[in-house]
Amino acid sequence: MESEQLYHRGYCRNSYNSIASASSDEELLDGAGVIMDFHTTEDDNLLDGDAASPGSNYAMSNGGGAASSSTHLLDFLEEPIPGVGTYDDFHTIDWVREKCKDRERHRKINSKKKESAWEFTKSLYDAWSGWLVVTLTGLASGALAGLIDIAADWMNDLKEGVCLSAMWFNHEQCCWTSNETTFAERDKCPQWKSWAELILGQAEGPGSYIMNYFMYIYWALSFAFLAVCLVKVFAPYACGSGIPEIKTILSGFIIRGYLGKWTLMIKTITLVLAVASGLSLGKEGPLVHVACCCGNIFSYLFPKYSKNEAKKREVSYYFPLKTLWRSFFAALVAAFVLRSINPFGNSRLVLFYVEYHTPWYLFELIPFILLGVFGGLWGAFFIRANIAWCRRRKSTRFGKYPVLEVILVAAITAVVAFPNPYTRQNTSELIKELFTDCGPLESSQLCQYRSQMNGSKAFTDNPNRPAGPGVYAAMWQLCLALIFKIIMTIFTFGLKVPSGLFIPSMAIGAIAGRIVGIAVEQLAYYHHDWFLFKEWCEVGADCITPGLYAMVGAAACLGGVTRMTVSLVVIVFELTGGLEYIVPLMAAVMTSKWVGDAFGREGIYEAHIRLNGYPFLDAKEEFTHTTLAREVMRPRRSDPPLAVLTQDDLTVEELQGIINDTSYNGFPVIVSKESQRLVGFALRRDITIAIENARRKQEGIMLNSRVYFTQHAPTLPADSPRPLKLRSILDMSPFTVTDHTPMEIVVDIFRKLGLRQCLVTHNGRLLGIITKKDILRHMAQMANQDPESIMFN
Repeated sequence: MESEQLYHRGYCRNSYNSIASASSDEELLDGAGVIMDFHTTEDDNLLDGDAASPGSNYAMSNGGGAASSSTHLLDFLEEPIPGVGTYDDFHTIDWVREKCKDRERHRKINSKKKESAWEFTKSLYDAWSGWLVVTLTGLASGALAGLIDIAADWMNDLKEGVCLSAMWFNHEQCCWTSNETTFAERDKCPQWKSWAELILGQAEGPGSYIMNYFMYIYWALSFAFLAVCLVKVFAPYACGSGIPEIKTILSGFIIRGYLGKWTLMIKTITLVLAVASGLSLGKEGPLVHVACCCGNIFSYLFPKYSKNEAKKREVSYYFPLKTLWRSFFAALVAAFVLRSINPFGNSRLVLFYVEYHTPWYLFELIPFILLGVFGGLWGAFFIRANIAWCRRRKSTRFGKYPVLEVILVAAITAVVAFPNPYTRQNTSELIKELFTDCGPLESSQLCQYRSQMNGSKAFTDNPNRPAGPGVYAAMWQLCLALIFKIIMTIFTFGLKVPSGLFIPSMAIGAIAGRIVGIAVEQLAYYHHDWFLFKEWCEVGADCITPGLYAMVGAAACLGGVTRMTVSLVVIVFELTGGLEYIVPLMAAVMTSKWVGDAFGREGIYEAHIRLNGYPFLDAKEEFTHTTLAREVMRPRRSDPPLAVLTQDDLTVEELQGIINDTSYNGFPVIVSKESQRLVGFALRRDITIAIENARRKQEGIMLNSRVYFTQHAPTLPADSPRPLKLRSILDMSPFTVTDHTPMEIVVDIFRKLGLRQCLVTHNGRLLGIITKKDILRHMAQMANQDPESIMFN
């Protein structure tokens, strides 16, 4: 109840000027061309005694001219109005308002905790609610991640056959206890039956191959069809990666249902189906969406978070130390649960554990950097091609048939993927095989060097060995797989099924890296007397590790697509455990980013945010133009006048007429049309809810009732109907800038404070308004892009 009342209290908000608290900062702002009016004027007598002095948001008084508290500027209602202070769908939250609500709530809890044992218990519950939320989120995220991994592996193997001894075992688990496996064919055991063996009774021959081919396509299409139907019917928000929307939501945007229960359930189920269908997608990106759904659902169990939109997003505009600790604790809990489930079957937390026995040498930085160049080129090409295809999907009739598109892409993927063993297998298993270093226990075709005469011959007899026919055949297959993955990933990312980009991008880089690694390895073997090799690569020495090149290539391609650097290197550490190869990884990732940035600075997620028209101000994007606030504000010269409300001479009917005739989210409140002196700002939703609530609960409210935003009612004739006081919904300290404020500073304010709108004044008189949407459209126009692509505010 305390937090609800804060909707109807004034909340502490400084104007643009108050950011500069010291005189030196004020001089700095003045030097930048910011002109602010700090003085009262002759129009002060037009204001009610409690309103703000015109031209200034500093000197406020509350009721009869008494100075107000610095923590709140408006008065309480006796009964809070339900719904006031909430937000409509596809709108941006008011960060400053939400943070001040939370501070007031916290202050009230602290003032009451010494009154009784119950209040003290409530204060403890409030203090520990954050830790409880992250604990529950970690438990749920870890459990769901393990469940998704296990289910996806089982359903992926279901396309090839079934375990007769235990239906719930995948291929690898089915053969664990078998005593009839061989070293060369360790994946074949009597317990595991292919579909050809079950249907035709034969394991070899053309008929068997065709039957397995048919069943592979059948299961792939079945999984894809079921996934897209579930998404379309039950949870349309469950499609895609989810990361662009998550970034936008964290910045303060409201998307109702995107983090809800149905979305979580359908995303979890369809993610398993989409991965098992064999489409060129991953599950790591959608798992971020799953974890955010868990956090959002659990936050509603605690009023501290359920009634404050900013508390749910406190990691976006700033990252306090307590949030860092809680994030660490949530990761710890999730890792504990994941380790307990052991979804990878190797008793490790990492998906692609590697253990190389050969150090890297300085000369190898050259191919590592070349892999970084490839990653940057791939990233730039993928972003442009995928965005072009997604834009075409939105603008043509083809986008109206998402089920048909998914079925078509899944059919092409299955038909082309089956003949090639490197595209037929699970993408995670492919990456694992490419990362693995060849040793005496490896039976992969990539490890069929000429030095291996039989399964018992040790590889250490001649570590640096010439490639055999199996390696050359694998190289051709990998080249075809590389082309296939590049093409299909472009058309798959953005389908109406859960689709991540981490694993496909890593697979493309790992394939390219393994090819380069084998090429450098053979070059060192046949030309060990070159000056590049003779200093450190002796004859018979194990100099080159192709698996390391695959790992570096995977990081480079993922960096080229996402434009991540530090976080990406950490992610690769988490996936592989290869901490000692930090320099090659950093060199490749930085090169990839530099090359990609040469073609465009935005990553794939930022590109999809812009494609969807979400109001997201990227902190990494610099604003270098010299425009002023008056050039961006509305109304412009050709526009109709700004829709405003006067403080005490409107009727309910006139106010409703203004609301019905416009679509604005809020209205500035001024003293009078003649003075244009700013009093405050009222939100459209709050006005509508307050009027409806007054008509239900207050007698005498009629269409010709006077509406006033002042502390005291205006003088009215005796026969006038009861007036309606709306002061409680008025923000009397909206952020303001002058018309000469550089847009570079305005953009910085919007980014750092998360503003929805900012009012523009000249000598204290209202001129116009700048919204987040106006800024994004102006930035798009300055970048020669379509400003109308920004659809939401």
